[in-house]
Amino acid sequence: MRKTLILASLMMLTAISALALTPWKKGGFETGKYRNVFVDMGYKPADVDAKLKEVFNDVFRGPNKVYFEVGDTLGYVSDIKNHDARTEGMSYGMMIAVQMGEKDIFDRLWRWSKKYMQHQDGPRKGYFAWSCKTDGTRNAEGAASDGELYYVTSLLFASNRWGNDTGINYKAEAQYILDCIQPKEYTPEPRPGFGGFGPQQTGPQKMYLIDPETKLITFTPDGFGQRFTDPSYHLPAFYEVWAKYADDGRSALWQECADKSREFLHKAINEQTGLNADNCQYDGSEMQMPRFPGMQQRPQGAPRRMGNNNFRYDSWRVPMNIALDYEWSCADREWQQRYGETIQNFFYSQGVDKFVDQYRVDGSLPEGDEILQAGGFRKLRHSIGLVATVAAASVMCSHDKSKEFVDALWNAKHVPFDDGYFDAYYDGLLRLFAFMHLSGNYRVITPK
Repeated sequence: MRKTLILASLMMLTAISALALTPWKKGGFETGKYRNVFVDMGYKPADVDAKLKEVFNDVFRGPNKVYFEVGDTLGYVSDIKNHDARTEGMSYGMMIAVQMGEKDIFDRLWRWSKKYMQHQDGPRKGYFAWSCKTDGTRNAEGAASDGELYYVTSLLFASNRWGNDTGINYKAEAQYILDCIQPKEYTPEPRPGFGGFGPQQTGPQKMYLIDPETKLITFTPDGFGQRFTDPSYHLPAFYEVWAKYADDGRSALWQECADKSREFLHKAINEQTGLNADNCQYDGSEMQMPRFPGMQQRPQGAPRRMGNNNFRYDSWRVPMNIALDYEWSCADREWQQRYGETIQNFFYSQGVDKFVDQYRVDGSLPEGDEILQAGGFRKLRHSIGLVATVAAASVMCSHDKSKEFVDALWNAKHVPFDDGYFDAYYDGLLRLFAFMHLSGNYRVITPK
């Protein structure tokens, strides 16, 4: 009898293990279903729900929150350490709010974005100033292209979830942005060259969020930033949402953008490490960025290390973004599964509880001024934001290591480092996104 019970227990554990390490073969667009990786790996459903709520409250309601309400109708998400509100955080906040059913938070963030960030006229009409002070004063006029990407997708989801007759016509707002990001001519204002990198362009130019030739998203939709892209801005599944729900007459274009974005990621990611540079040419090759005043000069004969283009803060998002495309579309399943295991293998080789948050693309460690500072510190850390996104890649993986990354995220404490550094904003948002992914709560929201 005892042997029978032991055998049955072993068989049950084997079955659970197999379930935990079996990625799905179809995405949410097709099935309407989403995998709860935490539960597959043995966590109790009630504990997962409670943990997700706890992490959400950390970001939006706790003592270290980054969301703040203004009056009866407005709210903003702040990058606390930089004392500003960014289209990145505002649009992330909207996506999280619509996924979690928090309509009041969503509407407040959208109203603040529209009031203070969105250009209502001029050559940038429809675009959003990427950074504002928390009183709404703009720190910059130009846009960062990923903000527009999230704004449009979250607005379409809001339209599908809540309709368009509750005070905000979400679909009309999304369609307006999509109309405004089409290529248009403008004359840029005079300004100094970009770090001495090449001559400044003069005369009439085209402004566009999506490069017309390659169909890839720009780093910024004007001037120098249109010459290259950021791998962490590539979210092909978002374009599929636009193709399905925007009703703007451009479905074929958005589907092509999704396909081209997937092709780009194949080229931009190192096959051995799974790492990518922060910025790339449209052909996927590493963007050779300028060296700015104050950066150390390399000794004569030393290998060239472009210090501002390693795998680091922006790059952290790539494994999570690819996981999203896998969960929603599964259109690139075989490559994505290989990628997920490649990047987890690299970080596993560095130590699941020890890997740092910046690397050269070949996996070697950056040195000196190659290390990008944050919050006044220039230091390599085991950052919870990267812990989160590497764990999110587990949804694509079938190797045993993936559970170790999931457990590491579950057990990680989002608290200040010993030297006082603490990032409630970026680390906090990526941590929340990862818990949404791994609990099956980051979904395609279809029309009700």
